[in-house]
Amino acid sequence: MSENKLISQKKPAYPVNKKLGTYLKKHNRAIQIPIFYDDLLRFQGSVAVYDKEDNDTLWVRVFYNEFEREEIDFSLKKIYNILHSNGSEASIKHLNIDAVDFCTFGNSQPFRVKIRNVLNDNYTYFYVKKTDASRIYGLELEDILSPYNLNFLVYEDTLIEEHISGIPGDIFIKEYLNDCLEIEKAQIAKEFVKFNERCMIRLLGDMRSYNYVVVPTHDFENVVYKIRPIDFDQQCYEGKFKVYYPQFFKENLQMVNLVSNKLTAESIEQYQLEERSIVAKRILSSRSRLKRLLTAMKSDSISISKNIEKLKSEIFEFTGDINFRDSDGMGEILDSALTFVRRNYEDVTMKSIIQQQQKLP
Repeated sequence: MSENKLISQKKPAYPVNKKLGTYLKKHNRAIQIPIFYDDLLRFQGSVAVYDKEDNDTLWVRVFYNEFEREEIDFSLKKIYNILHSNGSEASIKHLNIDAVDFCTFGNSQPFRVKIRNVLNDNYTYFYVKKTDASRIYGLELEDILSPYNLNFLVYEDTLIEEHISGIPGDIFIKEYLNDCLEIEKAQIAKEFVKFNERCMIRLLGDMRSYNYVVVPTHDFENVVYKIRPIDFDQQCYEGKFKVYYPQFFKENLQMVNLVSNKLTAESIEQYQLEERSIVAKRILSSRSRLKRLLTAMKSDSISISKNIEKLKSEIFEFTGDINFRDSDGMGEILDSALTFVRRNYEDVTMKSIIQQQQKLP
């Protein structure tokens, strides 16, 4: 299915409302930083960044005049220390800003900062973006409901995100997938089913192949692959339910074919059930924090009326749960979705317990 049939239009950025701001402060996400996104826009020049095959990456490397560069570099080093350490300036002398790149593609138009430890040449990245409430909700939900923790900071209209390491999905599909062992392909198919289910449950949309990464990890004699989203711009915005299923994007067709070739219908259903159960357990274990986040989200406006009406109608048709039909806003739709998953898990678990007790002598 083509992009223009799934994604309706360019999504606007939404401001952080008071309740979300309070939530971010409570969970140490809101903290003063020494530089703003707009400060980085004052670059004097740029050159295109190409990959190893001389393809344009759509990133440009930016340069600042000599009077501002020293201050910008120092501020970016401080941000790195705040993000990854205790904010102390003691180790700044060991850090170097190797590059600042600007992305000309996509909604967020982020800056990517490459920072290196001069003592051992280890380097990493972080991103500076314009604040968007949708993206913040997406980052928080990923931290709460997925197997992965995320580190980010918000200060007024600037968002700082840590780098998520991995092979971009489009590159993995093009350059690595065919060379995987058959047992590895089966494991990747399993992971894509779980990833597909997880995105649908928490309404994270637009997971085209370049919006997630594949993370290989060596485990004894095997390589285990995991899939992680890296773009949270389309959290609870679109009205079409299919947008929240990675399987419906044409860029993921090879992954979908892999699932069809490697997994039986029974296996797919089993992995979907496993993922729903895992998410339900996370909902229960993070109940207070999740409730505070959803309270902020339900008071917020992060989509348009047309999308809200369409999405709640489609999910009601899919589930038959009247809570979706009666939802008012994207926050309530998501709350209904997570409640639906949790209640199903609790009902099945309780039935299983009763059945086991009945078997006791």
